[in-house]
Amino acid sequence: MTISPGLTERYALRAGVHSAVLPDGVMRLFAWPHAESIGALSADETTLLKELAEGPREIADPALRPFVERLFRGGWLKRTLSRGEHDLYTLDPLRRPGSRPAPPDDPVLSRFAAVRRRPSGFVIESPLAWCDVHVHDPALLPDLLEPAGGRAGRSSLAPQIRRQALADLAWAGLVVPRGAEDGALRTRQWAPHELDFHQRSRLYHRGYLGDGFGGTFWARGTFDPPQARPQRYPGDPIPLHRPDLNALRAADPPLTAVLEDRRSVREYDDDAPMTVEQLGELLYRSARIRDVKVIDGVEYVRKPYPSGGSVYELEIYPVVRHVAGLAPGMYHYDAYEHVLRPVRPAGHPAVRRMLTVASHGSAVGIRPQLLLVVSARVGRVMWKYEGMGYALILKHVGVLYQTLYCVATAMGLAPCAIGSGDSAAFSEATGRDPLEECAVGDFLLGSRPASGSTVEES
Repeated sequence: MTISPGLTERYALRAGVHSAVLPDGVMRLFAWPHAESIGALSADETTLLKELAEGPREIADPALRPFVERLFRGGWLKRTLSRGEHDLYTLDPLRRPGSRPAPPDDPVLSRFAAVRRRPSGFVIESPLAWCDVHVHDPALLPDLLEPAGGRAGRSSLAPQIRRQALADLAWAGLVVPRGAEDGALRTRQWAPHELDFHQRSRLYHRGYLGDGFGGTFWARGTFDPPQARPQRYPGDPIPLHRPDLNALRAADPPLTAVLEDRRSVREYDDDAPMTVEQLGELLYRSARIRDVKVIDGVEYVRKPYPSGGSVYELEIYPVVRHVAGLAPGMYHYDAYEHVLRPVRPAGHPAVRRMLTVASHGSAVGIRPQLLLVVSARVGRVMWKYEGMGYALILKHVGVLYQTLYCVATAMGLAPCAIGSGDSAAFSEATGRDPLEECAVGDFLLGSRPASGSTVEES
């Protein structure tokens, strides 16, 4: 790798990389879940590897350059460019580097790139890049964010620094030819935040070389885990019907019939609405607490649907428009006692807004008899999981949706999950801190229309 005159480069093992010598003398580098055998090392290579683990080093011995370049191509080293004693930026790999392209004639910052502030400076990152670029000198940022040359005549950077930095950003995939990301479906179909979310919640990207990822219990010893049971809402609880599960085992249609008959139904029979008894049965069969255990000071529960790590962070808030035997308004389902606890009356602006938004989300504009707002007490998941916590929450929403669909179908109700909702209205109605509990799902319910009606299904 060549660099511009006046600049120096230093290398260091990136964070999370470890080494071990196997019984046959072969050196192995690893950072879960990846490992690579790099062969038997010479005494000089072994010494250099130890030095690289201690911090950035210039490679003065030309004989060691092939060894360093091999480590860099494997994604094990980060590379810092400096001018004298002044660090400019560092390429910190997330996976193996790609081939170095020719610098584009008309460069622009990738639409997937994002600049974030870190304690050590700034970082430019992208879900399409093989590395993050840590910018140590803030004077570089204007030129890197406007790479096409708009600042070239008034740049404070030496031309060789600017050329080198833009060439490295193009190599990283953070700078691209103008229009390159707009000419193919493979990149046009992804919104930057969606691709970033996907990459960060899988081991494909940020978990590649030892970043905190998965069930690390990162907060243990620093923060107390949230209790499994949420804070109760004031007001008199409303007991719900508890069905006879043994009788239902005999009376329910077979699983195959339920799965084949499952439809998203978006119309209702308001002359014969669903009843509070049906609501009680649905919630009991879908979301009640079956059991509570405490292990190492952390509460774990069991419900009818699965949850990663048995954390069960989801809560259900019935928002009632028309349910026989139950006053309109917003309630919280207390899965411990199988009761409803009043949250807000039907006339509250946030409650009305949630129903209005839900009716638009159903695609037919019909207001549901009942809206189940699904919230997540995120600390239950994120106290334990790093990097993938929110993705796990959304997976839990999916399995809860399917459970609600199956039970509602077996009961002859009209179920329909929708893809969005008014999270701000939920926070306004409940008074919960949205960083601690936020709405993550919405599910419509009601009685099925009478036979012969036109039913919107999917």
